[in-house]
Amino acid sequence: MLKLVVLISGGGSNLRALLEAAHDAEYPARVVAVGADRDADGFQHAEHFGVPTFSVPFSSFADRGAWGDELLAQVRQWEPDLVVLSGFMRLVPPRVVEALAPQLINTHPAYLPEFPGAHGVRDAIAAGVEQTGASVIVVDNGVDSGPILAQRRIPVLPGDDESSLHDRIKLVERELLVQTVLDIANGTIDLEQESTA
Repeated sequence: MLKLVVLISGGGSNLRALLEAAHDAEYPARVVAVGADRDADGFQHAEHFGVPTFSVPFSSFADRGAWGDELLAQVRQWEPDLVVLSGFMRLVPPRVVEALAPQLINTHPAYLPEFPGAHGVRDAIAAGVEQTGASVIVVDNGVDSGPILAQRRIPVLPGDDESSLHDRIKLVERELLVQTVLDIANGTIDLEQESTA
């Protein structure tokens, strides 16, 4: 059984999908804790499923390094097999990445390497492309530049704005994340191998 710590910043829709999947006794992973860099609405999902939460507010620390050290300490208390960044909107300091990778994954609302960064959906709309996508990657010290574990194309429809496109991408992101965690748990995806490929 794979033990997951999920880190969020907002509503936690991807987290909810993982919690629902893990509620099935047949699913080979369990969320053991949910952390955030603020008081996140997504904590409600964790509470609903009886999963412990922790918060490491960025504003409580002198710099990003000190915040990252505390975040890492909090994560390590749970001895996770995998850490999932699920809408976690703060860059994780390099020493945290190095301590956790390659057992550190992230979702991104674009078909990487297209449209990396915090505004992947907005950038796709602005570029006028006919399709974008969703990706799950291993986190490295670049911006959405780690090894790609799974991705799927999503059409940009006439009349799409950032909100409508993002809503459709989120549906696919949830499916990809739940399947990727399953594939890691059952050995179909080998993170060590993927990170050195």
